[in-house]
Amino acid sequence: MISTRAVVVAAVLAAFPLSAVNAAEPPKVSKTGIPYRPDGDDAGPPDVVGPIRARRPGGKLLNLDRMLLNSPAFAQGWNTMFGVIRGKLAVPAKLRELTIMSIGVLNHAEYEWFQHEGEFLKAGGTKEQLASLRNPSAALTDSKHFDEAERATLALTWEMTRDLDVKPATMSRIRAVLPDQQVVELIGTIAGYNMVSRFALATGLEPESP
Repeated sequence: MISTRAVVVAAVLAAFPLSAVNAAEPPKVSKTGIPYRPDGDDAGPPDVVGPIRARRPGGKLLNLDRMLLNSPAFAQGWNTMFGVIRGKLAVPAKLRELTIMSIGVLNHAEYEWFQHEGEFLKAGGTKEQLASLRNPSAALTDSKHFDEAERATLALTWEMTRDLDVKPATMSRIRAVLPDQQVVELIGTIAGYNMVSRFALATGLEPESP
């Protein structure tokens, strides 16, 4: 005769099969074979890990953090820099996130897109704009979905990412819509998130499980 406990266990396993449980576990090694640090007390030095956790929802480390913590000094510098970019600059959040989404497409860095899609929407972006960004060359002249400040931002992002040299006309264009402080901040943001995309690709970062 089957016990009540056995029936309960069978029901739980049916609802949450072992494969699903394993799939939710954070990976231990990236796609390129570099190990991730664990998301626990042994993640790294507390004075380094603490400020990183403070910037993450629920204090949970991202795969990016777990990769960076292979070098605590580098992780600390990274967190300081991007903490400033994301929380202490005057450049509009929507333009910041617009550059990040564009870089994600231009550099084929899906991890970057995955991490910032929601941030772009929270900053005032739209799903129609996201769809347009998937064709970055067409987005440059898409006046239906992007205003002049946004198109100038996309042009600056394209030239810094693909061409390296920024055309004088593009610089004049972005300076016509933003004060110089924000222009410098936007240039720094584009440079910084190009670094993020290249780091994510070279280390083989995978999106976090839901």
